[in-house]
Amino acid sequence: MTYYRGQLAHAAGPRAYLTKRGLGVVVQREWPWRIGYAPPGWSSLTHHLHAAGFTDEELVGAGLSTRTRGHPGRLIDVFRDRIVFPVRDRAGQAVAFLGRVGPGADGEAPKYINGPETAIYEKRRLLFGVAEQQDRLDARWTPVLVEGPADVLAVWLSYSRSGRPGAVALAPCGTTLTDDQAAILRELPGAANGVVAAFDADPAGRDAVDRAWHLLRRQRSPGPLLAAEFSAGADPADLLLRPNGSAQLRTALQRRARPMLDAVVEHRFARLIERHPRLLEDIDGRCAAVRALVPLLYEAAGPDEAVCVGRRIVALTGAGVDTVAIAALTHLEGALHGPEYPHF
Repeated sequence: MTYYRGQLAHAAGPRAYLTKRGLGVVVQREWPWRIGYAPPGWSSLTHHLHAAGFTDEELVGAGLSTRTRGHPGRLIDVFRDRIVFPVRDRAGQAVAFLGRVGPGADGEAPKYINGPETAIYEKRRLLFGVAEQQDRLDARWTPVLVEGPADVLAVWLSYSRSGRPGAVALAPCGTTLTDDQAAILRELPGAANGVVAAFDADPAGRDAVDRAWHLLRRQRSPGPLLAAEFSAGADPADLLLRPNGSAQLRTALQRRARPMLDAVVEHRFARLIERHPRLLEDIDGRCAAVRALVPLLYEAAGPDEAVCVGRRIVALTGAGVDTVAIAALTHLEGALHGPEYPHF
């Protein structure tokens, strides 16, 4: 971390990029995030650590260097020309890095790369931002699940001067949400206030919300499951840059967050229409849409939410209330003969 941090001090492009994204404070202030920069050379870090006495096996084992395919005896850096974010375990020890593509990189380079799993790092078992925000988590701030490190920092900054308790953002470490990560979320003290999913308003973001709903519902989160809404192509980091962006972001995450199941219903409906654009043009198509959405009634947390889901299905499909009710009863009757009885 010290090496990467030192490189950032002399990297004008990455420093300017972070400042432009509203994250200049992490350039100026080292703690708690210790954001750094991996220079563009093939083996800059590897040579530095060799000079410090580390062996090839140690560098590969730590996930900092990797062997080339054509020349296994030659090591190159895992991270090159990337802004790097340390990933810490719950004890606060850095166990890996996430690397975001540098501002001058080739457009085909992946936006983020994740350090390889090692003896001390299993990415499916950690969430980025837990160790750095333990004070807010202990104070029972509402956990928010976001896509990546820049979004975590944006939410963190949006509350830095508010003086009020609020939301604390966490992100999967270069993976889709896992059962282990969902368990971490539901066990946080603030989960009693709810868990908010705040992903990009694009297909990948919608899929991420749906997965969060599936995993958190299955693990019975102690509070309500909510979803924040952003305009198309926007995310928490983008919102931070707008005029009065911090206040807008806080509002989106708390006061304007809606039930996650409501978002899941809309996502399933949108996929139906994408596959069958003329689905709602006749009664048979509307009934088919109702049948596809009705199972979500039985994923509601209780009768009140189920009623809201039913009304949403009516509004989306244009079908009558009686059509939705009949489809719901038919689905329930079929489920009674299956392995699992649906319940609220």
